[in-house]
Amino acid sequence: MNRNRKGEKANDLVGTWKKLLRYCRKYRIALVIAVICAVVGTVFTLIGPDKLSEITDCITAGIAPVPEAPGGLTDSLNGPVKPGIHLDRVFKIGMFLVTLYVSGYVLSAVQGWIMATVTQKVSKQLRSDISRKINRLPMWFYNRTTTGDVLSRVTNDVDTIGQSLNQSIGQLISQLVLFIGSFIMMVLTNGWMTLAAVLSSLLGFVIMFAIMGRSQKYFTRQQKALGEINGHIEEMYAGQTVVKAYNGEENSEREFDRLNGKLCDSAFKAQSLAGLMRPIMGFVGNLGYVAVCVAGGAMALDGKISFGVIVAFMMYVRYFTQPLSQIAQSVQSLQSAAAAGERVFEFLEAEEMKDESGKTKRIGKAQGDVAFEHVKFGYENTDRIIIHDFSAVAKPGQKIAIVGPTGAGKTTLVNLLMRFHEIQGGDIRIDGVPIRELTRENVHEQFAMVLQDTWLFEGTIRENLVYCADDVPDKRIEEACRAVGLDHFIRTLPKGYDTILNDQLNLSQGQKQQLTIARAMIADKPMLILDEATSSVDTRSEQQIQSAMDQLMENRTSFVIAHRLSTIKNADLILVLKDGDIIESGNHEELLLRKGFYAELYNSQFEKAV
Repeated sequence: MNRNRKGEKANDLVGTWKKLLRYCRKYRIALVIAVICAVVGTVFTLIGPDKLSEITDCITAGIAPVPEAPGGLTDSLNGPVKPGIHLDRVFKIGMFLVTLYVSGYVLSAVQGWIMATVTQKVSKQLRSDISRKINRLPMWFYNRTTTGDVLSRVTNDVDTIGQSLNQSIGQLISQLVLFIGSFIMMVLTNGWMTLAAVLSSLLGFVIMFAIMGRSQKYFTRQQKALGEINGHIEEMYAGQTVVKAYNGEENSEREFDRLNGKLCDSAFKAQSLAGLMRPIMGFVGNLGYVAVCVAGGAMALDGKISFGVIVAFMMYVRYFTQPLSQIAQSVQSLQSAAAAGERVFEFLEAEEMKDESGKTKRIGKAQGDVAFEHVKFGYENTDRIIIHDFSAVAKPGQKIAIVGPTGAGKTTLVNLLMRFHEIQGGDIRIDGVPIRELTRENVHEQFAMVLQDTWLFEGTIRENLVYCADDVPDKRIEEACRAVGLDHFIRTLPKGYDTILNDQLNLSQGQKQQLTIARAMIADKPMLILDEATSSVDTRSEQQIQSAMDQLMENRTSFVIAHRLSTIKNADLILVLKDGDIIESGNHEELLLRKGFYAELYNSQFEKAV
């Protein structure tokens, strides 16, 4: 499957983030504004301690006694003169600080609103692009990738990217500015105290980079394990009947426990390492407080600094050490987003079906003349050839039956006809036009398909019957359902044709098959492909449906894949496949008279078990 095979860490962390940022380029103006808001708001925060130092010094100067002056300026009753606190100056600085902090809050709120808006739009765009990508991928991609893994990329991985963009980028910029700015302010305030604070914080840097180096691989493993467990749950839920029929609950639970344990282990290690950052950096911050208090107290006693400098430094130390843990957490989040982004872009960059916008040939409504000319095919990325040299001609209005043992290439053949896969050699022509010269959509317009595996969408019965067909009258819908024997059952439902198909309405497999056959009849395409279309219905319903289908196939070229050979006796041409080649062809009577492989297949269905 197309996954991160190493499972250790993102193959290209920087490259993945470059792709993410390029993905956001349409919002670059908004992102620049958000960055400016974060920077300016942080600068306002950094100015605060310097102003608090001024207030502290102003108050200290107002309450400290002035030493006796040389000229004897003293109060004979009260001792040395106390100049008093300069309240006007304190008020002005205080109002400036309030304005500063309110402005910082507003800028922070604006930055948060912008980032939330941008990240939600980016997440929406990613999900939309993945949804469109799903329709552009070749069929072989889905044969190698589980549904759960694709769903995990659409949901979990995109959500991880969105949360990281929203929380980490703005926070990382703010904390980097706060960290660098606080260091500059400390240096400008006092070099020796800065040295004491920095030396006490070096331990935090060492721990931070050590944890970052080890945690990335666990975040990558976590995202991969999440995709695997989603795939397993989806498979077990969809195949619950088979699991119970074969008593596979124990094996299913054992596999789930293995995947769950793998997810738990990687998530525990990733989250534990990330969770260590806050308490460790809290300890480093407290250590910085101690260093500043000791160094500042000693310098204050010597009269080298004022008390206000110590107050400012206490805040600068907090601004200096606090960002370390938040920067580390932001980097951890960015690493997790890189792991998720790598999976998302791996999917978005997967090889698509070739662009066919330049093709000009088009068939309006095919006459039904289909020719296979020396067709050769093997599945993508394999050396095994499934169909070696297949040639056949179907005339307009003919019923072509394709029979053969399991693995002979019957379904593969109709998949090639529908261009679900591309042939390696030869040609397939519709009305003389090679289908490789037509767009896939034009080819699909010529066929209605009824497959062995039925598929119904959540919606009303009417919506399922007219799927992708416009302006279908009710009379035509009812006639198709009546023809397949389903009209009476639908009318017994509470809302008839407007009944919602969901988990509350339990349809039998045969009824689902009848719905899909009616859908093909309503589509009214010039050609039909029927792959064991009556395999899930009872004998009486089969006879009724077969009669309706015979009527439907009149004047239409039809390709019928059948294992029950009794259902294709009236075929105009029967192609007998074995190991990817036609070994016999003719009608039912001709093939029985030859007493070859077809006769053996046909007679084996009527042999009684000994």
